[in-house]
Amino acid sequence: MAEYDKNKALLYIFSGAGGVDAQDWAGMLFRMYQRYIQKKGWNMVVLHESLGEQKGLKSAASEISGKGAYDALKKENGVHRLVRISPFSAKNLRHTSFALVEILPEISAREVKIEDKELRIDTFRSSGPGGQNVNKLETAVRITHIPTGISVAVQSERSQAQNKEKALQILYSRLINKMEEEHVKEISELKAKPGSIEWGNQIRSYVLHPYQMVKDHRTGIKSSQPDKVLDGDLDKFIDND
Repeated sequence: MAEYDKNKALLYIFSGAGGVDAQDWAGMLFRMYQRYIQKKGWNMVVLHESLGEQKGLKSAASEISGKGAYDALKKENGVHRLVRISPFSAKNLRHTSFALVEILPEISAREVKIEDKELRIDTFRSSGPGGQNVNKLETAVRITHIPTGISVAVQSERSQAQNKEKALQILYSRLINKMEEEHVKEISELKAKPGSIEWGNQIRSYVLHPYQMVKDHRTGIKSSQPDKVLDGDLDKFIDND
């Protein structure tokens, strides 16, 4: 999607196989990208977070603006694998967790035609850490594209109308991406085929035990300092053209 390289980027993170450890890992990845984005001088707006049962995230979505943001971050698309001693294991067992990172360009609504009957719009209260309601009004919006099953939730704006507008814009971006991936011209031909967030599909591994190593499986680039990588030091992996 090179024609969108100058657009804003949409960052999605989904926890995968690994239960609570995977949700914690998704939260760690989200913080990693937040710190990278801060170091680049870009701006990041959290659009929606679904918190984990104990810690971390089930999923999160954010909008990133800054020169070259989408062009740089699109290389992060894929499954990220973590190997460590689980902080949630009473026996201090080694655990492998997975999370999916999805980077999309923000795309204008004018580029996709969707009929109202293809959409299901639900509203709910915005929530904060721990699940408490921070807004007594149902300002948060979730929009589902019925033919594909693609769903987008936004709670970052103050009004329901603003959240709906942003959710529609993100939905269009995800549909365009789906169309490009499957090489189709009509939304009616789309089929939802989510990738498996588990072993064998990872693009990068972060090993904290029994040794310290981050390895990108596509490029072979490595780092023996995973703490720095998880603190947002990603230039080695992203600026590798």
